[in-house]
Amino acid sequence: MLLRLSGNEVRTSYDGVNGVETAASFRPDAVFLDIGMPKLNGYEACRLIRGESWGKEMVLVALTGWGHEDDRHRTAEVGFDAHMVKPINPTASLQLLASLLATKRRSGFPDGYSLTG
Repeated sequence: MLLRLSGNEVRTSYDGVNGVETAASFRPDAVFLDIGMPKLNGYEACRLIRGESWGKEMVLVALTGWGHEDDRHRTAEVGFDAHMVKPINPTASLQLLASLLATKRRSGFPDGYSLTG
């Protein structure tokens, strides 16, 4: 809802399998993935997305209730760009996402993208 209210095109999936399928067809610039999704957890969804040519430059943010150092290490290890512990702060979420997208832009990400997920 936050992303929609900010003027972004958004798709929502309720399990990891559908999330990967949606990412494949929608090709968003950014994805928020819950770690504890049914059918396929966020770690595996991230690995599958990162394994595709279209997913290598996508911004992937882990959303989880788990915030220990080993949890953060694990999300980084599978390819997430950031790790956010729920409940998330809406302003901080948008700032983090804007920062990550700006970093991708500086490293060759195409212009004209929007915050999506």
